[in-house]
Amino acid sequence: MARLRIAMLAPISWRVPPHHYGPWEWVTSLLTEGLVARGVDVTLFASGDSLTTAKLRAVCPHPYSEDQEIDAKVCECLHISEVFEHAEEFDIIHNQFDFLPLTYSRLVQTPLLTTIHGFSSPKILPVYRKYNRHAYYVAISDTDRNPDLDYIATIYHGIPIEDYPFRDDPDDYLLFLGRIHPDKGVYEAIQVAQRAGVPLVIAGIVQDEEYFQRQVAPYVDGVQIRYVGPVGMPEKGELLGHARALLHMINFDEPFGLSVVEAMAAGTPVIAIDLGSMRELIRDGETGFLVANSDEAVEKVRKIDRIDRRKCRTWVEKRFTRARMVEEYLQVYKMILEEEGKHV
Repeated sequence: MARLRIAMLAPISWRVPPHHYGPWEWVTSLLTEGLVARGVDVTLFASGDSLTTAKLRAVCPHPYSEDQEIDAKVCECLHISEVFEHAEEFDIIHNQFDFLPLTYSRLVQTPLLTTIHGFSSPKILPVYRKYNRHAYYVAISDTDRNPDLDYIATIYHGIPIEDYPFRDDPDDYLLFLGRIHPDKGVYEAIQVAQRAGVPLVIAGIVQDEEYFQRQVAPYVDGVQIRYVGPVGMPEKGELLGHARALLHMINFDEPFGLSVVEAMAAGTPVIAIDLGSMRELIRDGETGFLVANSDEAVEKVRKIDRIDRRKCRTWVEKRFTRARMVEEYLQVYKMILEEEGKHV
């Protein structure tokens, strides 16, 4: 029997895997490496500096967010067209890139699977609607499913849980981990930590400089509120494991929330605003707390030590491992090929 041939189309904003920030690129890397380990013939289309055990094909030497000399649109056009010009070499093209590759899908015979990593704006929905009956869509949470679209599956992201040391004896600080942006509720996390009287460590890239200068930087004193910048592994795992709780005070419907799962993998409970996918990721009262506002979050900080940190770890082991994610994607590939009348 021939090996399954997958073209994995990655985003090219960051390297695959990213040095620190780049959630779509990270998930793409985790899936790619997991598929290769299962014997799948994967060709990863990504930036030229990407690291992979798959075959790497690149037209852009560096990610455009890491090289100011690169024109992002030019690089994206060349990157996407490279995949579709070689479409006949693959059984499935797996698009992790967002909506733009869908516009190429009727020009080739190879089926296109798109993992929808959330909707950046309602303005992109017409593209998804147009190709709804032609391409295949995977949602990353049930909450993020759009009622106008058909999905072949919901597949939660999975992480390599072995990379997250379990800690049952946390230090006395709370953690914010994510991009510094109003959506992510950094300011709200600061207010909660100050009112609860617990130090806060902030880690992540500054995505909104004005917001950082106006609503975050004035509170950073190096003692009560510390900002440590973006962090990669293994530092990230240590920072998560030693925290009393992760504060996820989001102001938008989070499609998934990798930092939430990462925290629980290390044994750290999460206090999150009950928006988007949070009800799918957190067992309220068992692996953290779902709250409606900052007042409730302050109250839950004072009760956080009631959460059994071992239960947080076990919850992730059951639902959010890379092995489970890889297996579910393999089943989706099989479903697509059966529907297309192809046998591999």
